[in-house]
Amino acid sequence: MLTTVRSLQKGDTLIEVLFAVTVFSLVAVGSLSIMNQGTATAQRSLEITLVRQEIDAQAEALRFIHDSYIAAYPNAVSGEASGEWSKIVANPVPQASAFGTCPQPLPTGAFIINTKTAKLEPDTKLTTAVPTYSQLRYDSSTPTVLTNAEGIWIEAVRSAVVAGNSSGSVDFHISACWQSSNQTTPMTLGTIVRLYEPR
Repeated sequence: MLTTVRSLQKGDTLIEVLFAVTVFSLVAVGSLSIMNQGTATAQRSLEITLVRQEIDAQAEALRFIHDSYIAAYPNAVSGEASGEWSKIVANPVPQASAFGTCPQPLPTGAFIINTKTAKLEPDTKLTTAVPTYSQLRYDSSTPTVLTNAEGIWIEAVRSAVVAGNSSGSVDFHISACWQSSNQTTPMTLGTIVRLYEPR
């Protein structure tokens, strides 16, 4: 009787098992691929948000220095925020580097502002080596000391003179460039801030 019951039971054929394993593998690989794309998108969004905050901080520092200069005009004080304006506009570049590019090395005349002290930093602190995303790095023991600016810079471009008349403005091109993970081309972000000189 026992042998009769066993002979009536049917198992899965090899083809059915292989088909089930194939379907499971396709679903698993597809799920992992979608998860990886979601993680990469989330990381890119986080990097863009953090870099945008750095760019906005540079724009606000420029506006603060400009407003301090306007408030103290014509008696800007060296060593204070009002005195930084003349340093910033002292060496404008004829034309800023194109947005969407990562110039190597950084362009001549590029600079950065320490957003904690509102002071112009020397261009020796600018670096194109970006381990994660474009950012300012401060000394951990002295938080107001800027150690370097990684992949973020500003270029000042004075307004063009047309028929002997100039608007007296300076365009500040704030640019950032970094190598995002899972990307073959570098990520770039930038903005332009136009500030007018008093007359």
